[in-house]
Parts: sequence; structure tokens; C-alpha cells
Amino acid sequence: MFSQLGDKLQDIFKDLRGHGSISETNINDAMRQVRLALLEADVDFQVAKSFIGRVKEKALGEEVLRSVTPGQQMVKIFHDELTALLGGDAAPLNLEKPARILIVGLNGAGKTTSSAKLAKLLKKQGRTPLLIASDLQRPAAIEQLATLAKQVDVPVYTPDAAEKDVRRSSAAALEWAKTQTGNVQIFDTAGRQEIDTALIEEIKQLKEFLKPQEILLVADAATGQQAVSVATHFNDALGITGIILTKLDGDARGGAALSMREVTQRPIKFAGVGEKLDQFEAFVPDRLAGRILGMGDIVGLVEKAAEAFDEEEAERMQRKLRTASFDFNDFLAQFKMMRKMGPIENILGMIPGMGNVQGLSVDEKQIKRTEAIVLSMTSDERSRPDILNARRRQRIARGSGSTVTEVNDLLQRFNQMRKMMKNAGKMKKMMAQMARMQK
Repeated sequence: MFSQLGDKLQDIFKDLRGHGSISETNINDAMRQVRLALLEADVDFQVAKSFIGRVKEKALGEEVLRSVTPGQQMVKIFHDELTALLGGDAAPLNLEKPARILIVGLNGAGKTTSSAKLAKLLKKQGRTPLLIASDLQRPAAIEQLATLAKQVDVPVYTPDAAEKDVRRSSAAALEWAKTQTGNVQIFDTAGRQEIDTALIEEIKQLKEFLKPQEILLVADAATGQQAVSVATHFNDALGITGIILTKLDGDARGGAALSMREVTQRPIKFAGVGEKLDQFEAFVPDRLAGRILGMGDIVGLVEKAAEAFDEEEAERMQRKLRTASFDFNDFLAQFKMMRKMGPIENILGMIPGMGNVQGLSVDEKQIKRTEAIVLSMTSDERSRPDILNARRRQRIARGSGSTVTEVNDLLQRFNQMRKMMKNAGKMKKMMAQMARMQK
């Protein structure tokens, strides 16, 4: 997501940085290119126009600081405005009692999955959420929510299959909630293929009855211009309090994310960044702005690493690396820890300058092949890689569905890595000795 837009914006700013000074002509040329890049990324025309106007006004009225170049100043202005556009006013959920959240949106946007993901996130934060199936139009949605609730280990209310009155069903759900210990109620409501009067009327009745503190619109980031129309309709009818953007990990152009917040004046509160139930996070505007502009998201990277890496395991790994006793069991453990952090492409996007490097991509199939090769080794072979002779390598290749050449390549890279670690340890020891001699 946003890689195409990010590439174009970074090219424009790279050109700006080449100028010793910024003139109105430079800015006009750059803004023309930025406008085209935004429109190609599916940003709403009016949103793009007003955004460019704000950036241009600031750029022309800004005095260039001595410590930065004019090009850097432009990137800073653009970053600030992009953060504001994405929702500099982003606020946490209002979870005061009775803490009811209404999840709304069209079919296929990811309402049911987002409900379960939100429940998992709230549970992780120390809350005790309850999931309530309020989609009486689609029996499959009720079954899906029940299945997901089991996966995230959260109580779920499922109405009788014959029930068609959403208000009566909700009243029964509230009675059920009194028997539970939950402190946040998440209602997964009905959707349609497109907005219609019956859908809006049903959700309006539900809103009037439940009086929820939060009404979150689930919108598919890949729907482009249609997402803006959907957001406007739902907001006009219900007064939504926030947006959940799904499929932010996809290949879509991403303009919907930049447009919906602007047209509704409601913050994007959460983002789905993958299919797994833990790939759901609070939306932080300035971090996404930084990633779009190739500035990375170091804070996000550190947070993900802290969640994924066990401190004791990390210390053990560090000791093994220092003593060059790193083996294939450790190699596999590192793979698992990296996987916990989410898709590797997303991780690269968080590293400054890495998100849009030309030709840099991660082949997930190659990663799986590497893992298969290691898993085809015996426990003794993983602990003692030096015993891997030609006969053993042939057996590993057959067992992993790879070639002997691929096995040899992996072993060569692995040995180079161990050698580097060993040399790094020696270098560190030598530097310490030199430091002591100078005292």
C-alpha cells in the first residue's frame, strides 16, 4: 500500500533537494507533479486540490531555516500536512460505561473480521470485550463471528437463526451481557453490497436503541473512490466516530485512506495490516506519513520487536552470536521471531530509506524454501552444521523439495554469517584491549 505514491513523491522531493533555493516556479512545478501523483493514487479530486493549496501556502510563506536545505524544508511541510490530512486529531476509543461499539460498513469490507481483531487488541490492552452478532441478514456472518470469537477466546452472543428483528435481538444480547464479566460490547452489524435505505434504517434503529459511544465504519482501502462515497453516506446518516481501514497491506493505491478522513472529518482509528487476527493496530497518522515519504517508522518497528522478541531468548541469541556457536536451531528461532513481527515487506517499510528502495523485495517463497531445507535436517545436523557432508546434503535436498545447489548456497551463506559474527567478536575484544592500553 502507498508504495507507488511513495516512489513518486520521493522522486519529486529528490529533485527539489537538488535546487540551492526554492522559488515559486520550483514549488508550482513540484505541486503540479504532487497533484498528479495524488490523483493517480485515487485521492479524491477536491481533497487533492485543497491539500496542495495548503502545502503551497505554507511553502511560499515559510522562511528557510539555516540548518536545513530548502528541499528538506519542503519535505517537512509536506510531512506535517500529510499527517494532518490523515488525522492529526486521532483520539483513542471512548470506552466509558456502557462501552458499546457499533461496527458498520458494506459487505466484503471486513466488518466481522475487524470486530474480532478489535476484540483481540482490546483484550491485549487489559479489557474484557464481548462480541455480539447483529447481522440478521446473513447467517454466515453469525457463524463466522462465532468461529473468530473462539479463536480470540472472547465470549460471543449469537441470536436464534429465526430471529429477524434487530432491536429484539439486541435487547436479548444486552440481557446476555449482564451475565458476563465483559466491559466492552462490540456489535457486528449487517451490511449490503451497496448502501440502501433499508440498511441505513436498520442501523439507525440500532444506534437509537443502543446509544453506542463509538460507531466505527469499516472501509476497504482497495475500493478507491467508492470508499469516499460510502464514508460520506454512513457519516451523514449515523454520525460515525471513526474509521477502520482494512487491507492496508495490499497493492491498492491507497488514496481512499487520504480522502475518507478529509471528507468525513472523522479520524481513522485502526488499520488492518494483514489477514491474521493480530495484524491490526491503532492508526498513527505521522507514522504513516513518514512511511509514505520514505522516512520509515522506527517507533513502530521497536514496538513490534518488543512484542515479538522474548527478552531472555534475545539475550541467549546474543551470547551465541558473540561466541560463534550459532547453529540452525537458532536460525529457525530467529525466523519464527521475525514472522511474529508481521509480513517482512511491512517491516522493511518501517526502516528509514528502505521502504521504497528500487529492486528491494522479499520473496516469501524463497523464505519458505529456506525454512523447508532447515526443517529437513535432523536435530543433530541442525546442532552441528559441520557434519553436513555431500550424502547428507543430497538427502536434505530430496526431503525439502529443493536442489543440492540451493542447500549448498544456504550453507555457504550460513557459514559466512558465522564467520562475520566470529570476526566481530574478535574485533570487539581487540578494541577493548586497545582502550585499556590507552588508560
